[in-house]
Amino acid sequence: MMNILLINGPNLNLLGTREPEIYGYKTLKDIEQDLMEAAKSKKTFLECFQSNHEGEIVDKIHDSVKRIQGILINAGAFTHTSISIRDALIGSKIPFVELHISNIFSREDFRKESFLTDKAIGIISGFGINGYSLALEGIIEYLSSKD
Repeated sequence: MMNILLINGPNLNLLGTREPEIYGYKTLKDIEQDLMEAAKSKKTFLECFQSNHEGEIVDKIHDSVKRIQGILINAGAFTHTSISIRDALIGSKIPFVELHISNIFSREDFRKESFLTDKAIGIISGFGINGYSLALEGIIEYLSSKD
């Protein structure tokens, strides 16, 4: 069985109420439940983690080495600011997909810069919460092709 970790960064715990015109009306819990079911149907275990704290995300990545085969990460605002999350992902050597609900490239200029993109195996941006399913399918396909 494949083990995938979904990491959601700061403010994503507010999904469903935070700027629903951008992020939609589903809660993070709804998204996680849907994604866990989709993963299970593909014989994959999905672990979900959310934190508003950069160090906790770094620690989670470190703790995942040797038991997680792939990471889906919506780092939220840390996408544009966190060298430590970037370094943790690189250091872990766990393949990851960068994920965003909105199209970060059509928003404010500061959102167009990502510390993760050049190291990700892929990026999903702008497909709303459907991006989570796309990212899951992408990482499963990627990891399956490496077997």
